[in-house]
Amino acid sequence: MGGDRAIPALAAPEDMGSLGIMHLKRLWSRLARERLGQRDGAADHPLDQVALYGLDLGLLESLRFLNDGHDFAAFERWVLEANGGALDPDRVRRVNDAIVRMTGGVGDPALELLMPAPVLGADQLAGWERDGYVVLSDAVDEPTRAAVEAALWQALDAAPDRPASWYGRDHGHSIWTNLVHHPALRAVRRAPRIRAAFAQLWGTNDLWATADRAGFNPPERPGWQFPGPHLHWDTSIALPMPFGLQGILYLTDTMAEQGAFTCVPGFQHRLTDWIAALPSGADPRQLDDEIRAAAVPIPGKAGDLIIWHHALPHGSSPNRTDRPRLVQYLTLFPTGRHDERPWV
Repeated sequence: MGGDRAIPALAAPEDMGSLGIMHLKRLWSRLARERLGQRDGAADHPLDQVALYGLDLGLLESLRFLNDGHDFAAFERWVLEANGGALDPDRVRRVNDAIVRMTGGVGDPALELLMPAPVLGADQLAGWERDGYVVLSDAVDEPTRAAVEAALWQALDAAPDRPASWYGRDHGHSIWTNLVHHPALRAVRRAPRIRAAFAQLWGTNDLWATADRAGFNPPERPGWQFPGPHLHWDTSIALPMPFGLQGILYLTDTMAEQGAFTCVPGFQHRLTDWIAALPSGADPRQLDDEIRAAAVPIPGKAGDLIIWHHALPHGSSPNRTDRPRLVQYLTLFPTGRHDERPWV
């Protein structure tokens, strides 16, 4: 933690620091200046996302660390530690290339990623257009899926055959876990079929995977009631709604009543008219009974990936079986994507 209250200079995006990574020093300096009352108004968020997610760093954990007031050297040490003590040179090159392109420079053609072969068929795409979600089976191979499942059980200090171990976890009454940096989760983020599905829906392979958490939703019982999240949006619902994707990977077979991912199919087509019809002063995030009644749980097999349009109200659901639901959250987004809408 730094005791020096001098306002640091705002670093340029191309400043690589000691790790050779563009934009990290600018991100650190911008937030340090904000804490001392100097707001630069720089629209850096797309750069932030590429620099952090490109290095398998969670956005919230990174901002939390930076806002604790650490100096830049400590931030670089934290970046290294989060990556197991070494950075992948290919990922560093790709991050730097994206920063160059996003700040008006010319990227390296050798780093351009070609479109993979499509993995979603005509029927799946028709369902996507109608319902706003699609299920990709066998999104990862069995060893990759099993490794994430094992890592999650280990992180929870729990076991499939010990139901008492499924409760009372030290991160509180939540279905999320703070498992982010395990190599097994990173392997899922880089899985070829997952990347191909997102590339097919986005129409580009210039994509970055978010460093999101895993999830563990145990059966309800006395003392443990489903804490949510219930139906909600993770994006602003200010109109017009841009295109956006989110995803969840089932790590085990998941029945509809097993806390399955739940959404309101087709709502991406209804959102604009629904908002227009709301009474004056109504909170659009308070979903009415009609919408809640239209929500559908989506069952799946171990290794199934559900991708949905972020305009769909969605959430988890109460687990009313005798087995927990294990998942990994992830999405891929294109270089330079930025949503400038106000939060509504």
